[in-house]
Amino acid sequence: MADDEPLRIMYLNPVGTPDYDEVFADMARGCKQPNTEVHITSLKQSDGGFTHIEFRSYETVVSTGIVRAARAAGRAGFDALAIGCFYDTALHDAREVSGDMVVTAPCSASLEIAASLSNRFGIIVGRRKWVNQMNATVRDNGMAERLSGFYHVELGVNDFQTDHERTERLLHETGRRAVEDDFAEALILGCTLEIGFYRTLSDNLGVPVIDPSIAALKRAEYAAGLKRACGWKPSRKWSCESPSEEEIEQFGIIGDEDVFGNRIVVDAG
Repeated sequence: MADDEPLRIMYLNPVGTPDYDEVFADMARGCKQPNTEVHITSLKQSDGGFTHIEFRSYETVVSTGIVRAARAAGRAGFDALAIGCFYDTALHDAREVSGDMVVTAPCSASLEIAASLSNRFGIIVGRRKWVNQMNATVRDNGMAERLSGFYHVELGVNDFQTDHERTERLLHETGRRAVEDDFAEALILGCTLEIGFYRTLSDNLGVPVIDPSIAALKRAEYAAGLKRACGWKPSRKWSCESPSEEEIEQFGIIGDEDVFGNRIVVDAG
């Protein structure tokens, strides 16, 4: 690939409805580099017609679609894929079948960025329900000792976009407690649909506030750039080993046709 060709990034909204695809497309338009082309995609309704995957049972339903999407994107020549859920749903599974494509997700990406900006950070989540699962991801990423805590506002995924004034007030109140009571030096917003609130919160709280959707997209873009500039492709050795093409074809369960239900292309430029 020529160096002047656009980086091609896919941001996968891992649900079977396109309701929030335009929200993510607006995010991409506002933060991508000029030489990056971003495809915002969602799954087919048959993969799970959910508007969120707050529950493990919902995650299980959409995981097959995420794996198939990763294989399809890799075979289509995308440089990187970001899975747009803070649970990092099926992240390791998707990597196995993604070929040379980089695969990342919001929680892991946000943790990396927070660790580069602070020694101690907190995570604001929607509901207490989420904490157990997200805490496991923090531990898996080796960040448990740097976490000041999880702070829930008792809003479900869909609730964040219902009343923006109330959402911002709750995030501000909760963030203030994390910073002033628990000495968090940075905050991560633990839902990919809190888009747009991070700037005001950061200004008011005096600490960096990381939007996970932006973190996932920018981490994917950064890794794709490193792959092109330095040749740093994902490992496929040992624990990162991929299934063989022969087995994939034999079992026929990870096809890469007719995968996506919706697509918005944000062109380079």
